[in-house]
Formats: sequence, structure tokens, C-alpha cells
Amino acid sequence: MSTWTKQKLGDVATMKYGTMPRKEKVGHGEYDLYSGYRIIDKYPESNCKKGDIIVVARGVGGTGDVKIASSDCYLTNLSIRIDFDESKVNGKYFHYKFLLKNLRYLDSGSAQSQITISNLEHVELDFPDIPTQTRIASVLSAYDDLIENNEKRIKILEEMAERLYREWFVKFKFPGHEKVRLIDSGTEYGKIPEGWEVKLLGDIALLIMGQSPTSDNYNLENKGLPFHQGVADFGYKYPIDRVSSTAGNKHAMRGDLLFSVRAPVGRMNIANKKIILGRGLSAIRHKESFQSFLLLAFADRFTKKDMIGNGAIYKSVNKDELEKLKFICPSKSILGQFESIVTTYFQEMEKLTVENQTLSKTRDLLIPQLVTGKREVKN
Repeated sequence: MSTWTKQKLGDVATMKYGTMPRKEKVGHGEYDLYSGYRIIDKYPESNCKKGDIIVVARGVGGTGDVKIASSDCYLTNLSIRIDFDESKVNGKYFHYKFLLKNLRYLDSGSAQSQITISNLEHVELDFPDIPTQTRIASVLSAYDDLIENNEKRIKILEEMAERLYREWFVKFKFPGHEKVRLIDSGTEYGKIPEGWEVKLLGDIALLIMGQSPTSDNYNLENKGLPFHQGVADFGYKYPIDRVSSTAGNKHAMRGDLLFSVRAPVGRMNIANKKIILGRGLSAIRHKESFQSFLLLAFADRFTKKDMIGNGAIYKSVNKDELEKLKFICPSKSILGQFESIVTTYFQEMEKLTVENQTLSKTRDLLIPQLVTGKREVKN
């Protein structure tokens, strides 16, 4: 630790508040809009880059929390962005150092809970010389590079599956479609291929609505089964197990669609093991094992967060409402062909996700060892 020094944050970085968005632009665009510690909508502009360090300046229960932007986004004035002077320190090193921090102790404790830039400027940090910072950042970022590459591969596979779904079941360009005439379905779907039907979800799938066990059964020691209350621990495709429970009689099985039934309604993940369902989730399972088709049908229907494909926004949905959703049901021969192709995509996505979870765990074990100097990185 002899090469480590202590300096004030204000000497090595600049800080800037986010800005209030224009009301007419809220709800539009591709960037997540952050208000304090949470995403509240979309926005057409960004004022924060992927990897930037964000401190929650004001927010119920979140003041002082430190976050790393997972993508370009827009920050309101409830957040502060930290930019490091690369001539004085290695910004990537501090990216990892701040993953270990929260700054809640800076909160004034007043009725209007807040942290200011002035507070942050006086925070003292200890860190090594720049060459050591660079070596540490290089080791840790190698894990992130592998994770990012796997995420790109997952997205490509997902896009391939979605394109095939839309080609076959939206545009009706499935194998042999030239020989099949379109007939009126008598529903909002209009004309569909002859031999296909429009059915209620309750007729084609089993729905299990979650029911939370009492909190005295929860634990962080992996006792019992993984427990998921809602979307808090949803990953990109598969949930991240954090809390377990020794009780609970509502279960999702491997491959089930996990669907959020309380705000935000319509978020989805896929169960990759048996889990206990809390009241914010339902598990949906195709009765004839055409699960890949079901997953993609839901992804196509629920086009936006909190929004069903018909444009109606819901704060919650119940089992009866879900069971009455209508879906196009192709012939079994077409479904079988589709399933044989797309199931391989989902299997590869799951494999890459498991690999990323392993890489993340290894990286997260190394971070506190390296950025605090407990473990040395040699030249």
C-alpha cells in the first residue's frame, strides 16, 4: 500500500447535475430516462454515456447510491454524473472502485434528503499510481469484454428468433405458405392461413400465479429454492438468483415464461431452473410444449414496458385477464418445424447467459481484492 495516496474527489474529477427533460419529449426515443435511482421512461437524447458513474442526489430511499450507467441514458437533476480527469487517474479503475461504494453517509438527513456536488468534491479516496490503476482496470475489463461479447451473441440469436417468428406467424411466409389460402378468422387478426385458429391463452397454456410466502422464510444462504417476487432480479433473458425461500407452493419450472403481473406489467424472463413465484409474477407454460413459440408470441404482443400490444397500459393484470388474451395458433406441423429451429437458439442463449454469470461472479470476487490493494497485480 506504500504507493497509494489519498486525494479529494474534486481534485481528480468533475461533477455535473443532470437536467430536467422537456415534457413533450418524455416517452419518446431510445434512451432510458433516469429520475434519481430509477428508470421512469424513454427520451430521445442522452447526457450520460455507458460506463459513467452516477450518484443519486435526491430520491426516496436512494440518496447516495452509486450506479454505473449500463448504456447511454438521460439523467434528470436528481442525479450527478462524475467525470474523471484521465490525465490524473484511470477512469476505468474508478469505474470498478465505485462499484463498491455508496455515499449515503453524505446525506444531510434533512427533510429534503439530498447530496450536492459540493459534498462529493470533499470525498477522500485512496488509490495507487496510474500504472497500477491501469493494470487493475485491464484485468477487470477483460472479464467485461467477454461478457459484452456474449451479450452481443445473445442479442443476435434473439433477433434471429424474432425475425423468424414474424416471417412465419405475422407475415405468414412459413414453409409451404404458397399452397395455403387465407381465410377470415372472425377476430381482430383478420385473415389467417386455413387450418390455423385464434385461441384464448387459457386454452393453450397453463398459468401459475405467484403467491409470496411469509418473509421469515427468506434467506440469502441458498436454503430452499430461489425466490422471485417480481422484476427486481430479472436479467436480460434469465433471472439472477439472489433471495431463496424455504417455503412457497407456487413454482415455475425450467423453460417457463416468467411474466410480471404487477407494475411494471409485461416484463419477461425465462426460468432456467425451478423457482418459487412471488405475487408479482406468473409462470406460463404451453400445454403441448411449443414453448419457444409461446415465448416469442408474448414478446411480439407485449411491445413496450407496461403495455399490452393493443396499446392499453396496465398497473396489474389477473389470471382471468391473461387467460382471455387471444393468440394465433398455427397447425401443429408448422409449430413443430418452428420449435425444432428456434429451440436451438434459446439453448445457446441460456448457455451464454450461464457463462456470463460465471464471469460476473469471478470479476466481482476480484474487484474488492484489487481496487483496495489486498491483492497485487504484477507487471
